[in-house]
Amino acid sequence: MEKTHPEPVAATNVETVGTVVARDFRTAEVFEKYGIDFCCGGNMPLAQACRERGIDLASLQRDLEEAGSRPLERSQNYDAWELPFLADYIVNAHHGYLKESIPTITAYANKIAQVHGPNHPEVVQIAEIFGKVAADLMQHLESEEGQLFPAIRKLTEMRKEGGAPNPEEIKKLKAVLAELGHEHDEVGAAVHEIRRLSKNYAVPADACNTFMVTYQKLKEFEDDLHKHVHLENNILFLKAGKL
Repeated sequence: MEKTHPEPVAATNVETVGTVVARDFRTAEVFEKYGIDFCCGGNMPLAQACRERGIDLASLQRDLEEAGSRPLERSQNYDAWELPFLADYIVNAHHGYLKESIPTITAYANKIAQVHGPNHPEVVQIAEIFGKVAADLMQHLESEEGQLFPAIRKLTEMRKEGGAPNPEEIKKLKAVLAELGHEHDEVGAAVHEIRRLSKNYAVPADACNTFMVTYQKLKEFEDDLHKHVHLENNILFLKAGKL
């Protein structure tokens, strides 16, 4: 895979977290390190995010610049991809992951809730929350694959051909974008609550192997969701709203 060494662009205090990551995905690991949400909470200015979490802004900016100085694979430059290609990538990489992993995580979460619930009531809450997240996400994926992504492909092709989109189609697209963005916020809040209840996925001393695997899979689920929602909120949705 070809790698490039673009000049890192220093992040400004008023620039949003999502904008920084959209410009250079190498910075995502820095925000993960500091516990800053770059997907659902990506519209927060950098200085505000640091202030709310008691983080030294200068230290964060130094880490961002260091991350931006490392080699960048062409495949990581999501902001440069055409919208239909990005939509296809999201379906194949992230929707595919969700459809495959959700049934397994649901089964594991329910199992440890039944077995360990009396001694660890938090896992009962986690199973309930994840069950709702799973149901909501399945409907969410249907809306994206059945409504949003086809509309994006149609409008992108129309724009290339110099055609003018129907105002009603634009109005409908913006309404769908707003609703899907709201759903992202709800799912993000639920996943953050799971992390809080699990104490950052810390496995108790009396836990069985299934308990450990469940927390590992929940952590994997959250990590994938961060990248997934970032690609949609901070790149795809923003650009789609300008078609």
